[in-house]
Amino acid sequence: MKLQTQLSVAFTTLLLVVMALVSYVVYSLILDLLIQDERRQLEQTGEILVDIINQQYSTPRDVEQFYEILREQDLQMLLYNHRQDVVLFSTLPTEILQIFYQRNDFSDASKQIWEYGKETFVTSRITVLPENSGLELILLTSVDDLRQVQQSFLLRLIFVFLIGASIVVLLTHYLTRKLVTPLTLLKWQLKRIEKRQFNHIEQIKATGEIKEVADSFYEMASELERYIHAQQAFFQNASHELKTPLMTIQGYAEGIRDGIFDEEEMKKGLEVMVQEVKRLKKIINEMILLAKLESERAVYEPEKVNLESLITLVVDRVMPIASEKGITIYHQAENNVNVFADKDKMLRAILNVVMNGIRHAATKVDIAVSSAGTEAEIIIEDDGKGIDETVKAHIFHRFVKGKNGETGLGLAITRAIVEQSNGKISAGHSKYGGAKFIITLPISKE
Repeated sequence: MKLQTQLSVAFTTLLLVVMALVSYVVYSLILDLLIQDERRQLEQTGEILVDIINQQYSTPRDVEQFYEILREQDLQMLLYNHRQDVVLFSTLPTEILQIFYQRNDFSDASKQIWEYGKETFVTSRITVLPENSGLELILLTSVDDLRQVQQSFLLRLIFVFLIGASIVVLLTHYLTRKLVTPLTLLKWQLKRIEKRQFNHIEQIKATGEIKEVADSFYEMASELERYIHAQQAFFQNASHELKTPLMTIQGYAEGIRDGIFDEEEMKKGLEVMVQEVKRLKKIINEMILLAKLESERAVYEPEKVNLESLITLVVDRVMPIASEKGITIYHQAENNVNVFADKDKMLRAILNVVMNGIRHAATKVDIAVSSAGTEAEIIIEDDGKGIDETVKAHIFHRFVKGKNGETGLGLAITRAIVEQSNGKISAGHSKYGGAKFIITLPISKE
C-alpha cells in the first residue's frame, strides 16, 4: 500500500472516529437537555395555573370551574394533596394513577421521573398557596415525545455527519497528496543517483522536515558525486604514481639484463632502481595507512596527549632537515593543553604539515598551540609562496601535490588522522605570505 493511501486511510479513520464520538456524545446529551428544557416549561405552565387557582378560584364552585378549564387543556396533570395523600383531580387514566400510587410516586417529592410500563414521564411539582393547604399541581410530559425530537435531531446529525465525512475525505486526500508528492519526487531523484545521473538532479519544493530531508539528500548527492570523482581520480593518480617508478625499474632492469649499460651506467641504474623501490614502498605504505585510517577504527588508539610535549617531539625530528635547508623553526605552546588522540599518528599528522612547510618556506616555519573554550588550536605557517589556488580546494585529497611535493598522500593522511580525533583541519594564507594550516582538536576533559 502506498504511503499516500496509508496516510489518507489513517487521517480519514481518525477524523471519522472523532466525529462519531462527538456525534454519540451530542446524541446522548440531547435527551437530557430536552428533559431539562421540558421541565422548565412545565414549571412555567404550572406556576401560571397555580396563580390562577390562588387568585380566582377560592370557593368549591370556583374550583370545579377550574377543573373544567384544566380538562380543556391539552396537558397531562393532576392536583394532589400530600397531607391527605389523595389525588383531587387528574387528566391521567385511572390505571396509570394506581401504578403511581403503588410506587409511592406521589408522596416522593424528590422523584422527577415516573415510569409506567415502557413509558416514561417527566414531572414538575408546583405548590398551591397557602402551603399549609398541602395542595400540589403536578404536570407530566411523556419522554416518548422528547425521543421523537431526539430522533429528528439524530437524522439531521447523520446528514451533517455524512457531509462532514465527505469533506474530511476530500481534505485528507488533498493534504496527504501535498505531503507525499515531495517524497515521490525525492524517490525519483534517488533513482537518478542510483544511475549516477548527478547532472539531472533537481531541487524539489518542500517545507518542514521533508525540506530538511531533501537538503540532506542534496548534500549526500554532492558528497557522493565528489567521492566517486575522488575515487576515479585516486585510481588514475595511483596508477600513474605506481607506473612511473615501475617503468623506470623495468627500463633499467631490461638494460642490465641485455648488457646495454657499461659498468658505471649499470651501477647508476641499480642505484636508481633502489631509490624507486624505496619510493614505491613509501607510496604503498602510505596508501595502506590511509585506507586503514578511513575504514578500520581499531587502527586508531586514542589516549591523553599533551600538545606541548608533542610539538617538542615534532621540532626535534625536523630540526636537522630544517637546519640543512637554512629554515628556522619557531614554536610556542600553552601549558597543560591536552587532547584525546593517537599519539604516534597525531605526531605523524603534524610532522606531515611541518615538513610540507619546510619544503616550501623561504626562511622560517612558525608553530603555535593555543586553547579557547573546549578546543585546542595548532597553527603552522611558513613564509613561502603559499598555496596555489588551483589546488587549494583539493589539497587534502589523495595524490594532490603542489610544487616539490612527494607522494601527494601526506596531507590526506593528516586529514584522516585529525578527523579520527574528532578534529578539523583547514588551509589558507599566512600573514608571512606563505601557507597556513589550522588543526582544531577538542580538549580532553579527563
